[in-house]
Amino acid sequence: MDGWAQTPNPPTPMEFMFGQDRLDFQLVFKRNFTPKSKFSVLAIAVFSENYGKGKRLGDSVVIPFQLNYSLGNSGLSLAAGAEANSVAGFGTTLGLTHSKATKEILAISVLSYQLSGAQNVKFFGLYEYKPALTEKWSLYSRLQLTYNQNMAEGFHNRSFLYLRAGLKKGPLGFGLGANFDAYGKSKVARENYGLFTRWEF
Repeated sequence: MDGWAQTPNPPTPMEFMFGQDRLDFQLVFKRNFTPKSKFSVLAIAVFSENYGKGKRLGDSVVIPFQLNYSLGNSGLSLAAGAEANSVAGFGTTLGLTHSKATKEILAISVLSYQLSGAQNVKFFGLYEYKPALTEKWSLYSRLQLTYNQNMAEGFHNRSFLYLRAGLKKGPLGFGLGANFDAYGKSKVARENYGLFTRWEF
């Protein structure tokens, strides 16, 4: 069934990726207020730290938080929230969210508008596919992306594409990861390849 209002709360995954240039951490929290509530909370904590102290681009903490109101059984929700960003600061947002969760698929899409002078429009997507291999093991794959456009001045602000491919056994997942980040008007690129491990609480 579409949407989380009709399904149990998903687990809370915590992930570390150890790349050649930096350490990346992510935690995703999604909860309904009650099992049949139209209201839910989505919060994502992302932390990145370069190993080399002279490399500052890529170091960041980003914590978006949003309250969703479900629009029936379509998986669509109205969203209002805020984002704390170590580079861009703090801002409030309004938007629209679509979510779908099954045993094999997790999909979250968020289109939001930041209520600030920059007038940032942001798309965020997180898509997982976890088909079973055996009774205990399954494949784990994820595509995660964002694109942030500064509408006030008409330029690219921030974007990324994160890819994961590996195996999953119960709450444990591990495998290969690749992160592609771009910053600012000139889309200065940073790449990070490595191994990831994750645990679903």
